[in-house]
Amino acid sequence: VQLQASGGGLVQAGGSLRLSCAASGGTFSRHTVAWFRQAPGKDREFVASIFRGSGTPYYVDSVKGRFTMSRDNPKNTVYLQMDSLKPEDTAVYYCAAGTNLILSSITRSVGYTNWGQGTQVTVSS
Repeated sequence: VQLQASGGGLVQAGGSLRLSCAASGGTFSRHTVAWFRQAPGKDREFVASIFRGSGTPYYVDSVKGRFTMSRDNPKNTVYLQMDSLKPEDTAVYYCAAGTNLILSSITRSVGYTNWGQGTQVTVSS
């Protein structure tokens, strides 16, 4: 499956953005999907994931209560609604998908075989 992320931009602290990730070329519903982010000089970080066959999202603690991940399987699209953005949320955001992850591994990037190109999110203070 090929992934195309969009929706990034520049926003002031406290603002909102909605990222989208459109998938093509595969059976999207069979994939676990996730958002990761990478800030300059830092390692890639898990943000959120929805395990295949489940509608329940999992979040890194730093975004709980502010970010909402959802998926629309008929549209082959996942979303990341980001509210109450902070300067520390500034990063390139990547969507990822994989079919062979187990639930205990969804926060690790190594299990995801398909990656989008990334979209820049910049939050100004």
